[in-house]
Amino acid sequence: MKPATESGTKPAIARDTGTAGSRAGLRRLTGLGPVVALVLLCIAGGLLNPDFATFDNMMNVLTRTAFIGIIAVGMTFVIVSGGIDLSVGSMAALIAGTMIVAMNALAAGAHPPSAPVIIALGIALALAFGAVFGIAHGLLVSRGRIEPFIVTLGTLGLFRAVLTWLADGGALNLDFTLSETYGPVYYQSVLGVPIPVWVFAFVAIAGAVVLNRTAYGQHVQAIGSNEQVARYAAIRVDRVKVLTYLLLGVCVAIATVLYVPRLGSATPTTGILWELEAIAAVVVGGTSLRGGAGRVMGTVVGAILLSVIGNILNLTSIISVHLNPAVQGVVIIAVAYLQRGRR
Repeated sequence: MKPATESGTKPAIARDTGTAGSRAGLRRLTGLGPVVALVLLCIAGGLLNPDFATFDNMMNVLTRTAFIGIIAVGMTFVIVSGGIDLSVGSMAALIAGTMIVAMNALAAGAHPPSAPVIIALGIALALAFGAVFGIAHGLLVSRGRIEPFIVTLGTLGLFRAVLTWLADGGALNLDFTLSETYGPVYYQSVLGVPIPVWVFAFVAIAGAVVLNRTAYGQHVQAIGSNEQVARYAAIRVDRVKVLTYLLLGVCVAIATVLYVPRLGSATPTTGILWELEAIAAVVVGGTSLRGGAGRVMGTVVGAILLSVIGNILNLTSIISVHLNPAVQGVVIIAVAYLQRGRR
């Protein structure tokens, strides 16, 4: 009897290798989808309005993307691990309000420190609050065994209610002198690129390295893929979950630190729908809502893509700019539909 190879039939191993190669190629093509969509959108935007393709407009888009993009990087870790956080917008609002109240109190003291010192203390306070909120979420989800949807839905209302109480239903405004000193953090540029864009780039690169090149990142993906198997593999699941929500809390704090000097105030509407935009950026970037795998750079592309959509709407008035959140909602539903059954 002739071997299978001599009769013209490919061995099973060769067939399996070919199938695996085809699947890998399909995954690569799927990963390019957001990039292709972004390129096509930019071409369309330039054709619809010449002002879209200017350098100043591009920097404006990237600067406005920075806040949501930084949060979306942290959200990528949470979603990859199989979780979700619906409170990031309210968390950012409360952190902003707390920063302003604390810095104003220091400035109004009998012997106030210099403005840069006060601002540095405010930034440290913001990072501390972000870390504490993230740890609280992680502990409630991991040790408390409460679904992340329920935990963060509850804190969404809690955070915004506390801010509304602090502001007495109005606005918390940063001291004028502090605002003058703090303003360059948002408005200043380095080598022609605004500071928030540099920070966004640093956070994105660091996030990509951590997710893809460290044991912690592999553990996050393993937990999202199959938490029970991860426990059998001796992965400290509870610890990884706490660290994941801690990372997201710090990302929210960083975004808030960049956002406060933009307007120098915090109101009960600050951060409204940021959670929608962050989740949309993650899923548009190719991360499955079921968890298990994701790409930080895909999230970056997704965040920029959504900002470009909003910018095109602003410049062209194809539809009302008030419908931008509706567009993002449709995008989330459409991508989730396309991802059905994917793990």
